[in-house]
Amino acid sequence: MLECDYIVKQIDGDYAHLQRVDQPEAELKLVARALLPADIYEDCELHYAMMQYSMK
Repeated sequence: MLECDYIVKQIDGDYAHLQRVDQPEAELKLVARALLPADIYEDCELHYAMMQYSMK
C-alpha cells in the first residue's frame, strides 16, 4: 500500500493542490477537500496511508 507525505500548496474552493514531499518535481495532485481533514491550511503537511489523509 502507498504511504507518503504531502504539502498543501494551494486551496482552491472545494479542492486542494498537494505536492508529494519525496517527489517535488512531480505534478501537483488535485484532491477534493471533502477527503481531507477540515482544518488544513496552505503549507501544512499531510500524511497519506490506508486511503486516508491526516494532519502531520
